[in-house]
Parts: sequence; C-alpha cells; structure tokens
Amino acid sequence: MSETRAGFVALIGEPNAGKSTLLNRMVGAKVSIVTHKVQTTRARIRGVAMEGQSQIVFVDTPGLFRPRRRLDRAMVAAAWTGAADADVVVMMVEAHRGITEGVQAILDGLKERGTGQKVALAINKIDRVASEVLLKLTKDLNEAYPFAETFMISAEKGHGVEHLRKWLAQEVPAGPWLYPEDQIADLPMRMIAAEMTREKLTLRLHQELPYQLTVETENWEERKDGSARIDQVIYVMRDGHKGIVLGKKGETIKGVSTAARAELEAFLDRPVHLFLQVKVRPNWLEEKERYSEMGLDFKDGNA
Repeated sequence: MSETRAGFVALIGEPNAGKSTLLNRMVGAKVSIVTHKVQTTRARIRGVAMEGQSQIVFVDTPGLFRPRRRLDRAMVAAAWTGAADADVVVMMVEAHRGITEGVQAILDGLKERGTGQKVALAINKIDRVASEVLLKLTKDLNEAYPFAETFMISAEKGHGVEHLRKWLAQEVPAGPWLYPEDQIADLPMRMIAAEMTREKLTLRLHQELPYQLTVETENWEERKDGSARIDQVIYVMRDGHKGIVLGKKGETIKGVSTAARAELEAFLDRPVHLFLQVKVRPNWLEEKERYSEMGLDFKDGNA
C-alpha cells in the first residue's frame, strides 16, 4: 500500500472565476454555494476530495476583489490567509476574460506575499475561446508569474478536472489523513444549511438585495422519526427589504423555503422541516457575531 498524503489546497481567483463549481466537481458533492452572483462564498468552506491514497482538503476562499466595506475587507483578508495557510495554491482565471485588472491584482498579490508554496494555474471555461487565444493567455500568464503547472479546465463540464486532481494528490505532503474518509466538509452542518437558504434567496432576489441579507441557523432539532427541524433567521437591513424577501402574499419566502428544503433533504438524505423568519437588523454588517457565524474575522474588516 502506498503512503498516505494529505494537505490543504486553496483556490483563489476573482469572484465568479468558478472556484465553487470546481470545488463541487472535485469533491463530488455540493458543498460550496454556486450562484451567478459574485461574492457569494463568504466562509472558508472546505471540501475533502479523495484521490488514491491522497486526501485533498480544499479551502474555498472568497473571490478576491477591491474591498469597499468592512465585510468586503474581511472577505479579502480571509482569502489571502487561506492561500497563505495552504500547502498548494490554485489560481483560477476565466479563459474568455483573460488578464483583467482583478487578475493582475491577484498576480501582484502573489508576488508580494510570496508564501513559498507551489502555485498552479487553472484556466477555466476553456470551451468559450479559440485555441490560439488560450495559448496566448497561457503564455502571458506564465510570463507574469512562475506557475508550477498550468491546467486547462472546464469546471462546469468536468474537462481537465481529473488531471488537476491527480496532480494535486501528488503535491500534497505525505502524512496521515486529516479527516475521516466519509466526511466531505468541515463546515458545521448549521452553516451549510444557512448557506443553502442564502443561495436560494440570492438566486431569487439577485437584482434587489444581493448582499444586504444574511442567514443564520438558529435551531436544529433531531426528531425521533429521523427527520430534522431547522429554524433559520434571514437578517435584512431595512423594513423595505423584509417586504421584498417575504414577497407578495409571502410567495417569495415560500418559494425559497421549498427550494432550500428540497436541497437540504437531498444533502442530508432525510426529511427536513424548515422554518424561516425574517428580521430587520440595520447594522448586521457591523456586528462581530455575524462575522463569526460566517467564519470570518471581524478585525480583518478594519480599514
């Protein structure tokens, strides 16, 4: 039997680069939240992928962008900390967008922070560009930073993902596994449940309220019949927002609740009774507890 290996891999990139999609594809289960809205990954969700005798623990960092508010600053700090703490870093770039201002800022950040570990490049969404565009982008990126390896992938379709996973399996350090084999995420279930509901809200309300709400799981009760009762609170910043979340005759919240419950049942593989409440809390973006709930450090948000 070959030796076991285990280590942390940080996925970094701009918001929407496809980090969560790649993580879910690697892990084989929906752990990180996938939506088309930027900045949806707030906590450093870890997924665990097994490849041969290697255990690859993914740190899904919030997308790196120019921070404006306290929450933004805390998210960016969390992303860089996640990268610095990892054994291997994978930088994701969207093929069709190329070297944007944001990509350039991340390349500069990698050079400045020079944490010493291997950094691989994963060019995602390769099906969207012609091969000569892809070759030029690969050349330009590798001239901009000494990547250990370059991978052409489509996280959504799965192209090239296995190749990347096999390479990572070889790159993580030799050592005992960090998690039991059947454990896919180290995020507490309460938080995963809150993220699932937040995803459904984001998908429905992305025009009106993308970032002005957060969800917390207040109570989780295991029932004798094997089902779970989950009570969650949706915090919004203004009274007007509450109306938007509830929707006409409560239709929006009903739809969100139904969709979130269905996904939770599939994830937990048992019946779920989900109860949602909406509360107005004007300053939730400035409250320390909310940051702890999201796995972020409040202090990182200081300007």
